[in-house]
Amino acid sequence: MAAEIHSRAQSRRPVLLSKVEGHQEAVSAALLIPREDGLITAGCDRTIRVWLKRDSGQYWPSIYHTMASPCSAMAYHHDSRRIFVGQDNGAIMEFLISEDFNKMNFVKTYPAHQNRKSAITFCLTSEWVISTGHDKCISWMCTRSGSMLGRHYFTSWASCLQYDHETHHAFVGDYSGQITLLKLEQNTCSVITTLKGHEGSITSLWWDPVQRLLFSGASDHSIIMWDIGGRKGRTLLLQGHHDKVQAICYIQLTRQLVSCSADGGIAVWNMDISREEAPQWLESDSCQKCEQPFFWNIKQMWDTKTLGLRQHHCRKCGQAVCGKCSTKRSSYPIMGFEFQVRVCDSCFESIKDEDRTSLATFHEGKHNISHMSMDISRGLMVTCGSDRIVKIWDMTPVVGCSLATGFSS
Repeated sequence: MAAEIHSRAQSRRPVLLSKVEGHQEAVSAALLIPREDGLITAGCDRTIRVWLKRDSGQYWPSIYHTMASPCSAMAYHHDSRRIFVGQDNGAIMEFLISEDFNKMNFVKTYPAHQNRKSAITFCLTSEWVISTGHDKCISWMCTRSGSMLGRHYFTSWASCLQYDHETHHAFVGDYSGQITLLKLEQNTCSVITTLKGHEGSITSLWWDPVQRLLFSGASDHSIIMWDIGGRKGRTLLLQGHHDKVQAICYIQLTRQLVSCSADGGIAVWNMDISREEAPQWLESDSCQKCEQPFFWNIKQMWDTKTLGLRQHHCRKCGQAVCGKCSTKRSSYPIMGFEFQVRVCDSCFESIKDEDRTSLATFHEGKHNISHMSMDISRGLMVTCGSDRIVKIWDMTPVVGCSLATGFSS
């Protein structure tokens, strides 16, 4: 079924339903209100806005609230209608939105950080608001008392956050390219492990508690899937974006991953297949194909009276090879390489034409994307960015389903 959906999606595109404009500066966060024709946006112009769809089909602001500092992150809990807004000054402000979404009442301020907020999440069962910031820490505060429960510091500023509400595990990505897994307690925390695989800063995370999969996007244009609950250390690499990956969302029902990049690229990855792990790059002092020395191998160059060569790596087998033994390029989607990468000549011969069939679809958002969120139940997506435009998309032609209606025809 998933393969059939993916083949149909190859010829289909996201449908742009609406553009929402009004912010004077970059929109830092936007989300669709569940079961409502509305959305909430927060911007660097210090405003938070609630937009409702009118009979004309246009979205108009029903709430317009100005904050003391630019808004940098936002979390919304629909059942309780509580909204938490993080700011550049490090504070989090909590509001309660009325049932008709026409009024927003201030609840309290949380002095969670000393610098710009990067991510916020709210846990209703424990009554915690958890956040990360550019002051290199994660903090968790009690929403009943407003008091600080704990902090943990990193070596780089924390850029993104995911939280498992059942186990109280927090995943924190940072600017160094590292992901830290923490176990949060009432007044302390413990570091479980660190995940290293990206060559650039972590820009986005997504945690799927059902399959226990963690997805991370980074400024190195790549996505990594970490199998936290399965075979230890299993990672899958996905490369198809040409700019930093700004947001990701995994749809568990159809085993599809939606990702957005800064250049406006929207990708939908088929994860319901048996993918191969990219190999570890092997180290060698000479080409593992022709045995010619690399340029730092002074002894072999002297002994053979030859000039050293530059080292490359085959993306399929991981062997260290010279340029003469890796003259070919090929895509290899089963290993996550959706565009052409360097492979050694022998691996190139082993790749069949059907092995080059894409396992993802790529689409143009046609605006800078710095943030994305999805209402999976309706198959809707909202994107926003530095161009001050918010776009609402119907993704059902591409992802092929919604939780409310099942698989679409």
